[in-house]
Parts: sequence; structure tokens; C-alpha cells
Amino acid sequence: MRMEVNGKDDDLKTPLLQPSDAIVIDIKSVHSVNQGIKTITFKIGGIECASCSSSIESLLLDLNGVQSAIVSPLQGQAVVKYAPELVDVKAIKETVEDAGFEVKEFTDQDIAVCRLRIKGMMCTSCSESVERALLMIEGVKKAVVGLALEEAKINYDPNVINPNQIIEAVEDSGFGADLIGSGNNGNKVHIKLEGIVSVEDMNGIKNSLESLSGVNDVEIDVEGCKVSVGYDPDVTGGRSLIQFVQELSTHYQASLFIPERGNETEKSHEIKIYRNQFLWSCLFSIPLLMFSMVLPMIPPYGNWLSYKLHNMLTVGMVLRWILCTPVQFIIGKRFYVGSYHALRRKSANMDVLVALGTNAAYFYSVYTLIKAIISDAFEGQDFFETSTMLISFILLGKYLESIAKGKTSDALAKLTDLAPDTACLLTMDDSGNTISETEINSQLIQKNDILKIFPGAKFPVDGVVIDGHGYVNESMITGEAIPVAKSPGDRVIGGTVNENGCLLIKATHIGSETALSQIVQIVEAAQLARAPVQKLADQISRFFVPAVVAAAIMTWLAWYIPGALGIYPKSWIPKAMDEFELALQFGISVLVVACPCALGLATPTAVMVATGKGATQGVLIKGGNALEKAHKVNTIVFDKTGTLTFGKPKVVNDVIFSEIEMEEFCNIAIAVEANSEHPIAKAVVEHAKSKLSNREFQNTGSVVKDFTVHPGAGVGCKVGEKTVFVGNKKLMRLSNVEVDVEVEDYFTENEKLARTCVLVAVDGKVAGGFAVTDPVKPEAGPVVSFLRSMNIDSIMVTGDNWSTATAIAKEVGIEHVFAEIDPLGKADRIKDLQARGKIVAMVGDGINDSPALVAANVGMAIGAGTDVAIEAADIVLIKSNLEDVITAIDLSRKTISRIHLNYVWALGYNVLGMPIAAGVLFPFTGIRLPPWLAGALMAASSISVVCSSLLLQTYKKPFTYSK
Repeated sequence: MRMEVNGKDDDLKTPLLQPSDAIVIDIKSVHSVNQGIKTITFKIGGIECASCSSSIESLLLDLNGVQSAIVSPLQGQAVVKYAPELVDVKAIKETVEDAGFEVKEFTDQDIAVCRLRIKGMMCTSCSESVERALLMIEGVKKAVVGLALEEAKINYDPNVINPNQIIEAVEDSGFGADLIGSGNNGNKVHIKLEGIVSVEDMNGIKNSLESLSGVNDVEIDVEGCKVSVGYDPDVTGGRSLIQFVQELSTHYQASLFIPERGNETEKSHEIKIYRNQFLWSCLFSIPLLMFSMVLPMIPPYGNWLSYKLHNMLTVGMVLRWILCTPVQFIIGKRFYVGSYHALRRKSANMDVLVALGTNAAYFYSVYTLIKAIISDAFEGQDFFETSTMLISFILLGKYLESIAKGKTSDALAKLTDLAPDTACLLTMDDSGNTISETEINSQLIQKNDILKIFPGAKFPVDGVVIDGHGYVNESMITGEAIPVAKSPGDRVIGGTVNENGCLLIKATHIGSETALSQIVQIVEAAQLARAPVQKLADQISRFFVPAVVAAAIMTWLAWYIPGALGIYPKSWIPKAMDEFELALQFGISVLVVACPCALGLATPTAVMVATGKGATQGVLIKGGNALEKAHKVNTIVFDKTGTLTFGKPKVVNDVIFSEIEMEEFCNIAIAVEANSEHPIAKAVVEHAKSKLSNREFQNTGSVVKDFTVHPGAGVGCKVGEKTVFVGNKKLMRLSNVEVDVEVEDYFTENEKLARTCVLVAVDGKVAGGFAVTDPVKPEAGPVVSFLRSMNIDSIMVTGDNWSTATAIAKEVGIEHVFAEIDPLGKADRIKDLQARGKIVAMVGDGINDSPALVAANVGMAIGAGTDVAIEAADIVLIKSNLEDVITAIDLSRKTISRIHLNYVWALGYNVLGMPIAAGVLFPFTGIRLPPWLAGALMAASSISVVCSSLLLQTYKKPFTYSK
């Protein structure tokens, strides 16, 4: 027999995780670039109570075109969804002001969001240049560029500029750019069309689609015969849209088109380009190395290289020039192009250093070549091999670096790949019988579809079980290895695996609303956000390259002038060199050993790996800022209900005070409490049914009559001929039921343990009672103890009474308690702690915790908590397990430590390498750093930093609670 979904449909409409963004913009109106429903967020002053917010909501909803309006009385914030063709933002603002409230942080500008993939960025200087170029564009309000992610997120006014113009501006600044997406691309279907004969056909299809309800935007690709449709999943879906296009004409054939993942394609293309360029450079540099260094050392095999063609021009010089020139100007063209654009922007980057170093070596070598042609007595050494090998080593370094950088986003790629490609769709009749089973692409799943999940298969979307029983492995999402039992009414998460049992589920969240999509969005936003610790690299990069150029010139002068004046002995100068050439070698080495790339990669690569790793462990960290703040935390404030406890009442013991049998006692309790919606009543019913074990609930013909609710006390009714009251001592007294000493002792004993006592009186006598409590999570005590070992103080803050709060705190080992505190009072307590120099993290789950989550240095929301709490938090604990509080703080500490180590690697290469390259050790040891070796070291510094960040992939949880 097929079971129906438990609970109300409204409970299933809320996404498991609300999409969040670590990059906050000042102007809050964000929407899709094209037409459709828009959302505006603004602050309202003067809200004193819930009735104020309700009245504002009612006024806004009365406006024609306003789809929804939510006003938070705690935060004074309004979120309004509206149709711009029916109502404008000015009317929304005036409606609130006419009601007597002040509107703050409101803008009548439309702000759209687009994401671009940026190509050609080498270092922090490049990313800063792209940011500056974007911010100079009229209409762009905010731009954030991620070096490691190679992406940019731009907030702009669509009335002034569009994404194509933004791309043109990026390309004008010397970088490549591709549009990743604009607005919300999560609910978008790409349709491939066949049978199209003209542009008019495409425009006709576009116009027809735009007229459909639920369609937000339509983009057409005439050349590729493709249509991209953004839609509202609550109204329509990809399958319906394809069917609609198919039915427009018998000549049209419409099918789902799945575009390639641009990021993966771009990365593989970049790796391929660097590999090919390196191999081509080797084709020239290896023979050149043989002709310049190896064969001359092996006479008589290299004697022919010294054969003079004209005056002092030898065969070897000509061969080296021929082999070097393609590498310098064809393979090394990228460095010239990068230098040109950097200098045009009045900035300097790694390309400038490489171009300066290789050009100095090449053109000095050309000078020696010309001198050898026109002079019969000139003796000089060329440095063609220096230029060629330098470019080859840098390309090798970039090739290895691009491979390593690709691995930093492996965790995110694994998350993205969790969802299966296909799903089994059931078609059912009105009686719930299966008519057909069809395998469809997962992207064509629509809300309320019934899907069949076989044992061993993955869930394609979020949903609720409507039939079947099984165990689901959710470790890929939550990090919890133990499979979770699922039965009708339970939620399931897309991407998780059905271990056993065949389940039927109803799709509740698709596209960008699924938990998996939201996790990916949060991690992507976190990786794009810039951590405060990155400021060090940004500040250094501003003067790094000019300082290196100045240091190289100073080095050349410091060696050339004393050499020309004979201050140091001629014996220091290697054979076949003069003082100018020796000084030039030192100068070039200084230029190329300095590496600004490693500095720029130190922070973002570590943040990318850490946020990805955290996501696989069930900890969502919203950016480098949250990571950096979390590592400093020395005080954690826990909410009680739903955080330290399960937030669900449970009967922990029962007692009989009369001659009544336990079976009859439980049957009476079930009969009465089944009529109540109170959480404690539900807990009593659940416990009483479990006490009956395999025996069925016996109504024995008794009918519940005259059911009466006594607010704050309990309920009363007639069960058959018996008068029954179920509630607290207050109800017993009101009902003239005697509470004897035995019952009083039972009350006293349980109140000390923070339990609520529920008495059952039958015909004027107390028959028995239940002790109800909100059970403490079993891991709470060990977690508090482990935090203490990390030198972190734990504090509990709750709106509950002092006796309950004290008992719970004592049970879990928390010494400091704040009880009977309202939501704003929680935020005030956190501010008091901060005023005493504490770095505070707040862990909560409810709407009442959101002010405190915002006020804390770091807000941690329990994943099973409310959307408001999750939105306000910096870190989301998906599993709702307290041990992940430890994981979040420990991971942040490990990450910041790794970032500092990365800076040691990056700065260490430069601080130690530049003096050696400048020849500090040469007078004492004869050791000098040839330019080609300096280039190899420069490449090694970037690789070492990226590999150092990749070690975070080996992160293990420091604490795991075992029952």
C-alpha cells in the first residue's frame, strides 16, 4: 500500500539551504538581467513589533505587481518580489513611507549580476588591473576578481551597460573574458532545435516562449540553432518547455542540449597550451644547450662550432641565434603581449620581468653577433642559451602550476559530479498506480515529479520519500559515514546514494534550489571572495615589480662600475667574459628570480582547497573572511534549544501512581493527547505507543468527548465514561485533583534535571505521569570538553528559564550561562564579550538567533535550522552535528597557518634568491646564479606554493564523537 507524504506541503517548499553569497554588495536590488520577477531588499526604520511588520506586508501585497513581501521585525529588513512591468520600486518605497515608516538603504536603480571567466591573469597585479578596468566602466557598481578561480563577479546597472560591453572592456585591458552566466542560471534549460529554416523561425519561437507563464528570459543562438530559457520552477520546467517548442510546428525537433562545462574546458585548454609551448621551446632549447655548453666541452666533437664564417663570427654563434630567435619572439610572444597591456595600464607584472630579462640577454647577444661580423679582433660571449632556457623553464613552471591549480578545485568538481545524469520518471494515475516508467535526463526533472530510486542509485534532486523504506548514504554531502534510515515523509538530498530498498520520491527542489547546488554556490562565492590576509600580497604587489627592476639596475651598476674601475680583481670574471657581461648576468638573474606570482597564489589557492575540503566534511565556509576570523575565536556562545539539545521534546521516563495497568494508562494518554498539537503532547503519544510495543492501541469503543484546552496548563476531556486531565500541577489544582507527597517528590526530582512533568489524572486521582525533556545531543559534552583543550571558552545563552538552563549547562560542562534572554539580548551579551576583548563565535539555529549570529565575529548556523539563521551565518554546519564546530575552527586554523607558510615559501624564494642572484656570495664562494637557473627557481616558487595549499586536501577531523 502506497503511503502519502507526511506533513504539510508548505514544509517541503523551503530549500534545505538558502543560496548565500560571501560577496556583499551595498546596493541590494539583485535580479536576472532580462525581464521577470525581481527582488529588492531594503531596511525599514521604526518597526517596534510584529504587528508593524504585518501591516507593512499587507500594504505592499495590496500593490498590483508585488508577488511577495516579507518584513523581519527583528532586523527591520524587507524583501519584496515584484513584476517591474506592473509596479516600480518608487511605488514600493512610497507605500512604506506613506504608512509612517522610514526607508533606508533603498535604491531605485536596477542592479544585475554577471560572472566572467578571465583569461591571461598571472599574478595579483593582473587581478587588480582587471578590477580597476571593470570599476572604471560606467554602470559597474562593484567588481570582485578571483585570481585562483580565474573569475570575476560584476554588479552593474543593466540600463547603462550589458555583459557584452563589459567583456569588451576586459579585452581592451589585455585579458580574455567569457561570460559564465548572468542572473540565476540554476533554473535554465538549453534546447537544441532542428528544422529551423530562417531567422524568423527562431524569433517566432523566442516570442512564443516569452509569452509562457513562468518563463523569465529567453536567449537565442541563431547560428547554433539553440535556445536558452530561464524559468520559474514553481510554474514550469524544462520538459514542458521542450514539449511546447515541439508542438509549435511539426517541422521542429526540440531536444535537450547540455553545454560543456566552461571552466573544465578552459583549464584543460590552458594546460594543453602551456604543455605545447613548453615542448616547442624544448625543440629549440635542447639543441641550443648542446651547442653552447655541452659540445664545446667535448673536443673534437664540438670543434666545428668554432669554425669562423666571417671575421670573428662562428658557426656556433649563428646556430644559437637561429635556434633562439623563434623561442624569443614566437613562443615567447605571450610575454610581450602581457607586458604591453600591463605597461599600457601603468602597472607591471611577471610578464614585464620576463620580457626585460630575456630581451636584455637576447639583444646583448645580437650585439655580440654584429660585433663579431664587423670586427676581426672582437672576443665576446653571447647569452642566447640564457634567453631560450629562461623562457623554457618559465613555461615548464606555468605548465606544472596550471596542473596543480586545477587540483585545488577538485573537491568542488567532485561535489558538482555527485548528481546522476539520468533519473527514472514514473507516470501515475489518480489512484496512485504506476502507468509507465521512463528514463529521462536529470535536467528535465520538474517539481512534484515522482521518481523511482533503485538500490545503489543516486538521488537526482532533493525530494521527500512517498513510498518504500531504505538506508541512504549521505557521506558525500554531510561527511557522516553511517547510512541514514529513510521512510515515507523523510527528506532526501540530491547526490546521495540509496544503499538498499527501492524508494519512490516526490521532487521538491530542483536546479539551483537543491542542497547540492546551494553548497556549490556557497563554495564558489567563498573562493571568489578575497580574504583580509590577502591584503599583504596586494600591498607588496603594487611596488614589487618596479622595486625588482630598480634592484636589477642597481645590481648591474654595482658590478659593472667597480669592474670597469678595477676595484675587484680580474680573476673574479669568468673566462670569455668581461665586466659588462658579468654585471649583465647578475642583473638578468635578479630580474627573473623575483616572482610576484607566488605571492598572489598564497592565499586564494589555500582558501579554494580549504572551502572545498570543508564542504566535503559537512562544513560550509562562506569565504576567506570567515576562515580568517574563525581561526582567532577564543569564545563560543551556544544557543540551547536545537543547538545543544535536539529541539524536540522526548519522554525520558514514566511512572504509575495508582492501581491502573500500564497498558490502560498508555491507551488513555494516547486517546487524549492525540487531539493536541502541542509538541509535548506528540512526545507523550510517541512514547506511549512505544510502551505498548507490538500491541495495538486499544480504543475499546471509548470516544473522546468534551475536549478542552487549558492554556499553559494542559487538556481535559471525557474518555468513555472517565474524566481525564493531562497536564501540569496547575491543571491538577484547577481541576481539584489532589497532588500527594509522592507526586510532589516526582516533580521536584525531575525539575532539578530540567524536565517537564506531565500528569495524567483519571476520575479525580493522579494515575501516573511522564517526565519530558529536550534531550541534550550526546556529542555536546565531549565537544565542550575538546574546545576547552583548544583554549576556547564555551558559554550558553538561552531564552529558557534559569533552572532548565543551569541543568543543561551542568550536563554538558558549560560554566557560564545567560538565561531568560530575548533575541536582541543575545546580541547584546555577545557585544559585551567583544568589549572585553573576546573573539566570539555564535552557534545557533533559529530566527531568534539571527541577531546574535550577525553580531558575533563568526556566526555558525546549524544546517537543520531556519533559513534566516543560515543566511545570517558565516559558516553552515550541514549535519547539525556539534563536532563540526571543532572542525570549522580547526580547519580555519590549519588554513591560516598554511597561508602563512605559503607566504614564507613565496617571500623566502624572493628574499633569499634575490641577494644570491645579485652575487652576494660570489666574492666569497664563487657561487653565482645563472639566469636560466634563476628562472627555474622563479617557476619553482609558484609550484611550491600551490603544492603547499594542496596539502590541505589531506586534512583530517581532529575530533569525531563515537557513541
